[in-house]
Amino acid sequence: MINRAVLTGRLTKAVEIRYTQGGTAVASFNLAVNRQFTNQAGEREADFISCIIWRKSAENFANFTHKGSLVGIEGRVQTRNYENQQGQRVYVTEVVVENFALLEPRSQSDQNAQPSASQNGSTSTTASQQPAPRDPFANSGEAIDIDDSDLPF
Repeated sequence: MINRAVLTGRLTKAVEIRYTQGGTAVASFNLAVNRQFTNQAGEREADFISCIIWRKSAENFANFTHKGSLVGIEGRVQTRNYENQQGQRVYVTEVVVENFALLEPRSQSDQNAQPSASQNGSTSTTASQQPAPRDPFANSGEAIDIDDSDLPF
């Protein structure tokens, strides 16, 4: 059987991390995933997917993300049920995350989470407002000069 979920979206709020009685970290979050099409009003709708992640990955995910972070996740869809305090059976469907990727630079991610200087009236310069360092692997359009003696084979 195949049960794989691969999603890209933004966190709707900060990750909630907690620990089991045995000390295992578990974090839960909701991921807003845009639909590929627009509705009749021409607006793009989103699905809000419940996700859960375990152990060291949960701690790392919680430490390096915040509300609005763009992330990619891979995992499996899982259903469970429990009886609530009113005695009603509650069914939950969620994605159990096995792998994740942070999909934007930390400086850009910080700007999405915090208002910019022009929005809050501040004139101070922060590290997140400085230009990112030049990417040495980016295609700048310049010719690459490689001699045959530079090749390892």
